[in-house]
Amino acid sequence: MRSIKDKMRRFGAAALVAGSFAMLSANVAALEAKPQKAPVILSGADGEEAQPTELVPLTVTSAPELPDVDNERVDYWVKRFTSDQRTSFETYLDRMTSFAPLIESKLDERGMPHDLLYLAMIESGFNPVATSPAKAKGLWQFIAATAERYGLTVNHNVDDRVDPARSTDAALSYLSDLYGRFGSWYLAAAAYNTGENRVARVMREVTGSERGSEEDFFAISALLPKETRNYVPRLVAAARIAKAPEKYGFTEGQS
Repeated sequence: MRSIKDKMRRFGAAALVAGSFAMLSANVAALEAKPQKAPVILSGADGEEAQPTELVPLTVTSAPELPDVDNERVDYWVKRFTSDQRTSFETYLDRMTSFAPLIESKLDERGMPHDLLYLAMIESGFNPVATSPAKAKGLWQFIAATAERYGLTVNHNVDDRVDPARSTDAALSYLSDLYGRFGSWYLAAAAYNTGENRVARVMREVTGSERGSEEDFFAISALLPKETRNYVPRLVAAARIAKAPEKYGFTEGQS
């Protein structure tokens, strides 16, 4: 059996992106047939609402992958994803084949790390109509205020948060701005989850500066909400497994 990543590599990037839109339409239609809730392992908009702030303009010119850190919380989530949450994780891996070409092509356009793909996995399980108890919605679990801030339409007739392409553009713009402000993808991910103003405040208290490194996430994590303390470890754990699914007993034929 070919692994999921092998399946994705069989085609050129352009063909994958073009072919993905037909699959996306079918998947969204199927998911919209009944009400969807955000998966139990995933995060909602639990932190403070993001407030408009002046962000540092950013043009990302390189795309190194996120560090696969040796950390007990990462190991904990690897164990969870491969044990009691295994069935759900299999579903997310299966859905990833539909959405990864679209997301990765947009990451490439911006020179952003491909590992940010897995932020959508821990946010929604690649469910484009997932809704959290806090009313965050879509692949990237935008609350309405942040969605509108990044150009998405949210009203009774139109909700761009459930549009995979538009919501991905908005999410990557937001993440780019957060990276520009904090200088670290881990800190950007934490801010995406709990609110940029909270992360900025804690960073100033602990380090004296908003900008920092990947290590600073772990330095400040004890002062962040529990969900956010686990957010980056879940992101790293999801990436670790999804990049080598067969190592963890996942195969294409399981889902």
